[in-house]
Amino acid sequence: MKVAFQGVRGAYSEQATRQFFPKQTPTFLPCEEFGGVFDAVLKGKAQAGVIPIENTLTGSIHQNFDLLRERKVWIAGETRVRVSHNLIVQPGVKKKDITRVLSHPQGLYQCQKFLNRHRSWKQEPAFDTAGSVELLKNENIRDGAAVAGKTAAEYYSMDILAEAIEDNKQNFTRFFLLRKTKRIERDANKTTLMFGLKDAPGVLFKALSVFAVRDLSLAKIESRPIHGKPWEYYFYADVIGCLRETAFQNAIRHLEELTTSVRVLGSYRAAEDK
Repeated sequence: MKVAFQGVRGAYSEQATRQFFPKQTPTFLPCEEFGGVFDAVLKGKAQAGVIPIENTLTGSIHQNFDLLRERKVWIAGETRVRVSHNLIVQPGVKKKDITRVLSHPQGLYQCQKFLNRHRSWKQEPAFDTAGSVELLKNENIRDGAAVAGKTAAEYYSMDILAEAIEDNKQNFTRFFLLRKTKRIERDANKTTLMFGLKDAPGVLFKALSVFAVRDLSLAKIESRPIHGKPWEYYFYADVIGCLRETAFQNAIRHLEELTTSVRVLGSYRAAEDK
Protein backbone atom coordinates (compact mmCIF):
# COMPACT_ATOMS: atom_id res chain seq x y z
CA MET A 1 0.00 0.00 0.00
CA LYS A 2 1.57 3.28 -1.14
CA VAL A 3 0.17 6.39 0.55
CA ALA A 4 0.86 10.00 -0.46
CA PHE A 5 0.98 12.92 1.97
CA GLN A 6 2.27 16.49 1.98
CA GLY A 7 5.57 17.10 3.75
CA VAL A 8 8.60 14.99 4.48
CA ARG A 9 9.09 11.79 6.46
CA GLY A 10 8.27 12.28 10.11
CA ALA A 11 5.46 14.77 9.45
CA TYR A 12 2.19 14.66 11.39
CA SER A 13 0.60 13.43 8.15
CA GLU A 14 2.78 10.33 8.41
CA GLN A 15 1.41 9.75 11.92
CA ALA A 16 -2.12 10.10 10.53
CA THR A 17 -1.28 7.57 7.81
CA ARG A 18 -0.15 5.05 10.42
CA GLN A 19 -3.44 5.57 12.27
CA PHE A 20 -5.39 4.87 9.09
CA PHE A 21 -3.43 1.63 8.52
CA PRO A 22 -2.56 0.30 12.00
CA LYS A 23 -2.20 -3.30 10.81
CA GLN A 24 -0.16 -2.54 7.69
CA THR A 25 3.24 -1.07 6.90
CA PRO A 26 2.52 1.49 4.16
CA THR A 27 5.05 2.74 1.66
CA PHE A 28 5.15 6.53 1.98
CA LEU A 29 5.11 8.98 -0.91
CA PRO A 30 5.94 12.46 0.45
CA CYS A 31 4.77 15.36 -1.75
CA GLU A 32 5.87 18.98 -1.73
CA GLU A 33 2.36 20.39 -2.18
CA PHE A 34 -1.16 19.33 -1.23
CA GLY A 35 -2.05 19.27 -4.91
CA GLY A 36 0.61 16.62 -5.39
CA VAL A 37 -1.23 14.32 -2.99
CA PHE A 38 -4.44 14.59 -5.04
CA ASP A 39 -2.52 14.05 -8.28
CA ALA A 40 -0.72 10.99 -6.92
CA VAL A 41 -4.06 9.38 -6.06
CA LEU A 42 -5.80 10.31 -9.31
CA LYS A 43 -2.87 9.21 -11.50
CA GLY A 44 -2.41 5.92 -9.66
CA LYS A 45 1.01 6.75 -8.23
CA ALA A 46 -0.42 6.01 -4.78
CA GLN A 47 -3.34 3.84 -3.68
CA ALA A 48 -4.41 6.44 -1.11
CA GLY A 49 -3.64 9.96 0.04
CA VAL A 50 -3.78 11.68 3.42
CA ILE A 51 -4.53 15.39 3.83
CA PRO A 52 -5.20 17.63 6.85
CA ILE A 53 -8.57 19.34 6.66
CA GLU A 54 -8.87 21.31 9.91
CA ASN A 55 -7.10 22.10 13.18
CA THR A 56 -8.78 22.82 16.51
CA LEU A 57 -6.70 25.99 17.02
CA THR A 58 -6.19 27.45 13.55
CA GLY A 59 -9.34 26.22 11.79
CA SER A 60 -9.83 24.87 8.30
CA ILE A 61 -7.14 24.23 5.69
CA HIS A 62 -8.90 26.17 2.94
CA GLN A 63 -6.60 25.01 0.15
CA ASN A 64 -7.67 21.42 0.70
CA PHE A 65 -11.37 22.34 0.65
CA ASP A 66 -10.76 23.98 -2.73
CA LEU A 67 -8.83 20.95 -3.99
CA LEU A 68 -11.69 18.65 -2.95
CA ARG A 69 -13.93 20.67 -5.24
CA GLU A 70 -11.47 20.71 -8.13
CA ARG A 71 -10.24 17.10 -8.05
CA LYS A 72 -12.65 14.17 -8.07
CA VAL A 73 -11.35 11.99 -5.29
CA TRP A 74 -13.37 10.07 -2.69
CA ILE A 75 -13.08 10.63 1.07
CA ALA A 76 -12.77 7.13 2.51
CA GLY A 77 -12.04 7.92 6.15
CA GLU A 78 -11.00 10.42 8.77
CA THR A 79 -8.73 10.42 11.80
CA ARG A 80 -7.53 12.91 14.41
CA VAL A 81 -3.93 13.45 15.42
CA ARG A 82 -2.90 15.06 18.69
CA VAL A 83 -0.37 17.75 17.74
CA SER A 84 2.35 17.83 20.38
CA HIS A 85 5.41 19.93 19.55
CA ASN A 86 8.94 19.29 20.79
CA LEU A 87 12.22 21.18 20.76
CA ILE A 88 14.48 19.03 18.57
CA VAL A 89 18.23 19.37 18.02
CA GLN A 90 21.27 17.56 16.64
CA PRO A 91 22.67 14.93 19.04
CA GLY A 92 24.82 16.61 21.68
CA VAL A 93 23.47 20.14 21.16
CA LYS A 94 22.45 21.91 24.39
CA LYS A 95 20.06 24.79 25.00
CA LYS A 96 22.98 27.15 25.51
CA ASP A 97 24.11 26.41 21.92
CA ILE A 98 20.83 27.49 20.33
CA THR A 99 20.59 30.84 18.56
CA ARG A 100 17.63 30.12 16.23
CA VAL A 101 14.52 27.96 16.04
CA LEU A 102 13.02 26.65 12.79
CA SER A 103 9.52 25.36 12.07
CA HIS A 104 6.39 25.90 10.04
CA PRO A 105 4.92 29.32 10.97
CA GLN A 106 1.99 27.62 12.71
CA GLY A 107 4.39 25.45 14.69
CA LEU A 108 6.21 28.53 15.93
CA TYR A 109 2.94 30.36 16.62
CA GLN A 110 1.59 27.47 18.68
CA CYS A 111 4.64 27.50 20.98
CA GLN A 112 4.96 31.21 21.71
CA LYS A 113 4.80 30.94 25.50
CA PHE A 114 7.79 28.61 25.51
CA LEU A 115 9.73 30.51 22.86
CA ASN A 116 9.13 33.85 24.57
CA ARG A 117 11.11 32.56 27.53
CA HIS A 118 14.10 32.41 25.17
CA ARG A 119 13.97 35.80 23.44
CA SER A 120 17.54 35.53 22.19
CA TRP A 121 16.48 32.71 19.87
CA LYS A 122 15.61 33.93 16.38
CA GLN A 123 12.43 32.32 15.02
CA GLU A 124 12.82 31.23 11.38
CA PRO A 125 9.85 29.93 9.36
CA ALA A 126 10.20 26.71 7.36
CA PHE A 127 7.83 25.02 4.91
CA ASP A 128 7.06 22.13 7.25
CA THR A 129 7.57 21.07 10.89
CA ALA A 130 9.27 17.78 10.02
CA GLY A 131 11.03 19.56 7.16
CA SER A 132 12.76 21.82 9.69
CA VAL A 133 14.16 18.71 11.41
CA GLU A 134 15.33 17.35 8.07
CA LEU A 135 17.07 20.68 7.42
CA LEU A 136 18.92 20.51 10.74
CA LYS A 137 20.04 16.99 9.88
CA ASN A 138 21.06 17.53 6.26
CA GLU A 139 22.89 20.82 6.82
CA ASN A 140 24.39 19.74 10.16
CA ILE A 141 23.03 22.84 11.91
CA ARG A 142 24.32 22.87 15.47
CA ASP A 143 23.26 26.36 16.55
CA GLY A 144 19.61 25.74 15.76
CA ALA A 145 16.61 23.78 16.96
CA ALA A 146 13.39 22.67 15.29
CA VAL A 147 9.82 22.56 16.53
CA ALA A 148 8.15 19.33 15.40
CA GLY A 149 6.67 16.03 16.51
CA LYS A 150 8.41 13.05 18.09
CA THR A 151 8.05 11.03 14.90
CA ALA A 152 10.35 13.47 13.11
CA ALA A 153 12.95 13.29 15.89
CA GLU A 154 12.89 9.50 15.75
CA TYR A 155 13.06 9.29 11.96
CA TYR A 156 16.07 11.64 11.69
CA SER A 157 17.78 10.28 14.85
CA MET A 158 17.72 13.63 16.64
CA ASP A 159 17.53 14.61 20.32
CA ILE A 160 14.54 16.13 22.08
CA LEU A 161 15.47 18.86 24.57
CA ALA A 162 11.92 19.73 25.64
CA GLU A 163 8.65 17.87 25.12
CA ALA A 164 5.09 19.14 24.69
CA ILE A 165 6.06 22.81 24.39
CA GLU A 166 2.81 23.87 22.68
CA ASP A 167 0.73 26.58 24.38
CA ASN A 168 -2.58 24.71 24.17
CA LYS A 169 -2.79 20.97 24.81
CA GLN A 170 -6.18 20.73 23.05
CA ASN A 171 -4.42 20.85 19.70
CA PHE A 172 -5.72 18.29 17.23
CA THR A 173 -5.70 18.06 13.45
CA ARG A 174 -8.35 16.17 11.51
CA PHE A 175 -7.18 14.27 8.43
CA PHE A 176 -9.03 12.77 5.47
CA LEU A 177 -8.08 9.54 3.72
CA LEU A 178 -8.47 9.92 -0.05
CA ARG A 179 -9.11 7.21 -2.62
CA LYS A 180 -9.54 7.33 -6.40
CA THR A 181 -12.72 5.27 -6.53
CA LYS A 182 -15.92 5.38 -4.51
CA ARG A 183 -16.21 2.77 -1.79
CA ILE A 184 -18.45 2.90 1.30
CA GLU A 185 -17.46 0.67 4.21
CA ARG A 186 -20.15 -1.12 6.21
CA ASP A 187 -19.51 0.97 9.33
CA ALA A 188 -19.70 4.34 7.55
CA ASN A 189 -21.64 6.84 9.68
CA LYS A 190 -20.56 10.27 8.44
CA THR A 191 -20.84 11.94 5.03
CA THR A 192 -19.16 15.00 3.52
CA LEU A 193 -20.83 16.81 0.64
CA MET A 194 -20.64 20.12 -1.21
CA PHE A 195 -23.33 22.18 -2.87
CA GLY A 196 -24.01 25.52 -4.52
CA LEU A 197 -27.19 27.44 -3.67
CA LYS A 198 -29.79 29.05 -5.90
CA ASP A 199 -30.31 32.78 -5.44
CA ALA A 200 -33.49 32.87 -3.35
CA PRO A 201 -34.55 34.21 0.08
CA GLY A 202 -33.87 31.83 2.94
CA VAL A 203 -32.34 29.20 0.68
CA LEU A 204 -29.49 28.29 3.07
CA PHE A 205 -31.98 27.76 5.90
CA LYS A 206 -34.08 25.56 3.63
CA ALA A 207 -31.02 23.62 2.48
CA LEU A 208 -29.98 22.79 6.02
CA SER A 209 -33.54 21.93 6.95
CA VAL A 210 -33.51 18.92 4.60
CA PHE A 211 -31.27 17.21 7.15
CA ALA A 212 -32.98 18.51 10.29
CA VAL A 213 -36.44 17.26 9.33
CA ARG A 214 -34.94 13.78 8.91
CA ASP A 215 -33.07 13.85 12.25
CA LEU A 216 -29.68 14.00 10.51
CA SER A 217 -27.19 16.04 12.55
CA LEU A 218 -24.92 18.58 10.92
CA ALA A 219 -21.37 18.28 12.30
CA LYS A 220 -19.78 21.11 10.29
CA ILE A 221 -20.53 23.63 7.56
CA GLU A 222 -17.91 25.58 5.66
CA SER A 223 -18.26 28.14 2.85
CA ARG A 224 -15.66 28.86 0.18
CA PRO A 225 -15.77 31.52 -2.55
CA ILE A 226 -16.28 30.40 -6.15
CA HIS A 227 -13.29 31.61 -8.13
CA GLY A 228 -14.33 33.95 -10.93
CA LYS A 229 -17.76 34.59 -9.41
CA PRO A 230 -17.47 37.35 -6.79
CA TRP A 231 -19.74 36.94 -3.74
CA GLU A 232 -20.85 33.46 -4.73
CA TYR A 233 -19.98 30.45 -2.59
CA TYR A 234 -19.84 26.72 -2.39
CA PHE A 235 -20.86 25.11 0.88
CA TYR A 236 -19.29 22.03 2.41
CA ALA A 237 -21.16 20.05 5.05
CA ASP A 238 -20.31 17.13 7.30
CA VAL A 239 -23.48 15.23 8.18
CA ILE A 240 -23.82 12.39 10.67
CA GLY A 241 -25.26 9.59 8.59
CA CYS A 242 -24.39 7.19 5.79
CA LEU A 243 -25.15 7.71 2.12
CA ARG A 244 -26.71 4.21 2.02
CA GLU A 245 -29.49 5.23 4.43
CA THR A 246 -32.89 5.92 2.90
CA ALA A 247 -33.33 9.08 4.98
CA PHE A 248 -29.99 10.39 3.72
CA GLN A 249 -30.81 9.63 0.10
CA ASN A 250 -34.13 11.45 0.48
CA ALA A 251 -32.32 14.42 2.01
CA ILE A 252 -29.98 14.58 -0.99
CA ARG A 253 -32.90 14.52 -3.43
CA HIS A 254 -34.60 17.30 -1.49
CA LEU A 255 -31.34 19.29 -1.41
CA GLU A 256 -31.02 19.01 -5.20
CA GLU A 257 -34.27 20.97 -5.54
CA LEU A 258 -32.73 23.94 -3.72
CA THR A 259 -29.23 23.98 -5.17
CA THR A 260 -27.37 24.54 -8.41
CA SER A 261 -25.34 21.37 -7.81
CA VAL A 262 -24.75 18.70 -5.16
CA ARG A 263 -21.76 16.40 -4.93
CA VAL A 264 -21.13 13.79 -2.25
CA LEU A 265 -17.40 13.80 -1.47
CA GLY A 266 -17.35 10.73 0.76
CA SER A 267 -19.19 8.54 3.25
CA TYR A 268 -16.96 7.02 5.91
CA ARG A 269 -16.46 6.02 9.54
CA ALA A 270 -16.22 9.06 11.82
CA ALA A 271 -13.00 9.42 13.81
CA GLU A 272 -13.18 8.44 17.45
CA ASP A 273 -11.54 10.32 20.29
CA LYS A 274 -8.27 8.65 21.27
